Amino acid sequence: MSNLAPSVDLSNGQKMPVVGLGTWQLQRNEARQAVEKAIDVGYRLIDTAYVYETEKEIGRAINEKIATGIIKREDIFVITKLDSRHHKPILVERACRESLLKLSLDYVDQYLIHFPVGEGFVDYMDTWKAMENLVNLGLAKGIGLSNFNAKQIDRILQNCRIRPVVNQVECHPGFNQKKLIEFCRTRHIVIVAYSPLGRPRPQMQQPPFLYDKTIQNMAQSYKRTPAQICLNYLLNLGVVVIARSVKREHIEENFRCFNFKLRGDDLKIMDSYHTGQRLMTFSGCEGHKFYPFHDEY
Repeated sequence: MSNLAPSVDLSNGQKMPVVGLGTWQLQRNEARQAVEKAIDVGYRLIDTAYVYETEKEIGRAINEKIATGIIKREDIFVITKLDSRHHKPILVERACRESLLKLSLDYVDQYLIHFPVGEGFVDYMDTWKAMENLVNLGLAKGIGLSNFNAKQIDRILQNCRIRPVVNQVECHPGFNQKKLIEFCRTRHIVIVAYSPLGRPRPQMQQPPFLYDKTIQNMAQSYKRTPAQICLNYLLNLGVVVIARSVKREHIEENFRCFNFKLRGDDLKIMDSYHTGQRLMTFSGCEGHKFYPFHDEY
């Protein structure tokens, strides 16, 4: 089918669609409806997490689409994440099985450590070793990271048996993560961008890369929307984007971001929106020895 997004090859042989649906901060019913709409539009990548408390509803939506023959299980790429309360190695498998039970799935395509900081002072390296076991058990096709910095990634790569294949991080034109993207690219790790539109605040006309005159004019020249320009820019950087929405028109709009190409001068304009400012700082964890954001990337 030509209306599906292209895929990127992961280092473990998996193929991952480059455009997916994010489900953070959605109410349970909203999450189910968003996933149903997204699959109808053509999304084949769905991102969730234990801590979002919507795995059950998301699983129901996916399984309904499988039952009606719209998709097969192997057509859809599902990501969920290990919560920080479950970093103790003895809890990892149980947490994964609980997520699978809620999702009503036999396996997830990617299971990620949601944040390097676990409850107490559990070393994420010990957590990772328990994560590797999930691949051997067939509970996860691949395992990866979220919100890890370069040093932490290298530490895992030097001590692991199974390599992380993705790192999901905040990434948008205002915080374009170019250094981390390049760092991960040379290590065959794909960056997955959450908050790729910088958490739009329409009433404040923020962020500028969605609302200012420059982006409006650029969008017009491509006969696209500012959101589509921003997502396309990120795809051009080589990342996978997971944009969150509940409205069908936005779900559809965000999906139609891959079938055009920005010109070099416009890419430079998009680069100029980078401020180096994070929206997500997880400031409550700043004192923890594994807090990832003291480093630049």
